[in-house]
Amino acid sequence: MNILVTDGETRPSLAIVRSLGSRGHRLFVGAKSQPSLAQVSRYCHQRFTYPDPVTNVIGFIEAVQHVIRRERIDVVLPVTEITTALIVQKKSEIEGCCRVPFPPATIFNYAADKAKVLALAEKLSIPIPISVVLDRVGANPPWPEGLRYPVVIKPHRSRIYVNGQWRSTSVTYADNEEELNVILSGKDAWEYPLLLQERIVGPGIGVFLCYQRGRCVAQFSHRRLREKPPSGGVSVLCESVQIPTQALRHAKILLDELQWEGVAMVEFKLDSADQKYKLMEINGRFWGSLQLAIDAGVDFPDLLIQTLGNEPLRPIETYRIGVKSRWLMGDLDALLMRLLKNEAELHLPPGYPGKIESIFRFVGSWGQNVCSEVFRLSDVKPGLHEIKRWFFSHA
Repeated sequence: MNILVTDGETRPSLAIVRSLGSRGHRLFVGAKSQPSLAQVSRYCHQRFTYPDPVTNVIGFIEAVQHVIRRERIDVVLPVTEITTALIVQKKSEIEGCCRVPFPPATIFNYAADKAKVLALAEKLSIPIPISVVLDRVGANPPWPEGLRYPVVIKPHRSRIYVNGQWRSTSVTYADNEEELNVILSGKDAWEYPLLLQERIVGPGIGVFLCYQRGRCVAQFSHRRLREKPPSGGVSVLCESVQIPTQALRHAKILLDELQWEGVAMVEFKLDSADQKYKLMEINGRFWGSLQLAIDAGVDFPDLLIQTLGNEPLRPIETYRIGVKSRWLMGDLDALLMRLLKNEAELHLPPGYPGKIESIFRFVGSWGQNVCSEVFRLSDVKPGLHEIKRWFFSHA
């Protein structure tokens, strides 16, 4: 097949290219500029550039559609939240030429809205953090019983389309009412609705699923061992684990209710206070640590292509446990943040390792079951490319 993959600068794009390219597909990799991480892979058949989808939505869509027609693309695989949202929005139009194995825009956008997802979860009796929604500037809803400081302030979406451009949002923390008022005073109207949530102390768990016509055909999970930033964010060291029964059941209930199609990550946190898995969000796209799932035996990119066939797939429910994936340059960034900033600046949870211990953990994170996410002897150029980019960005 001729397969178009967007966001060549990202690690999941590289994982997709390596997976599908090694199976004989021809990969056409797009990015905002050349060369990008996935474009230098030996498995990239052809590279192309497109306008930045953040600032030039129309230009991005036109560039992708041009390549689809010119190269007779069979399948389009967007990778990041923004490109997936844009491609899904044009799904019916694009599918006149090729396939887009993602849910319709209405379902995708619903799942991307944290406020709507949490409301749905509550309706389905799925545990969620104690939360209150501020639907507009100046909103003053009743303060929920049990919601205490510190609180987490979350926009309803991580990326919001405003006046023809995508804007990024961020999660912030308030230790008291004064800090909360200062943070809220700096929020613009387009960032609303906002969620105020209790801070859940405990490990995060991601449940990764692939659906074929509303039916789950693959499942996987990992636990995050280290993140960037250290308080919580992108996984830099993670390990494949058995999926907790409670989290898997709740993830499937949610996606079944949404009549999902394609891949998704459902994120939970295990609340140390009551040992319940609390729903955080749904990401209806490929995730950053995709390579770990592939290394552990669940090749989501290949499975996603297979879901386009007429025959129902046999569900994959087992994989190798204890496989670790390390994004070395991201891990180095996380270590530098830990060394150069204090606990308050990083909003670290209680019991987080000190600076000396963090150094020892970084140095000791090698072993037989640890796979390098980017550096591969079978495909060396992406690793060299990332080192070069890292030094350039830190110069």
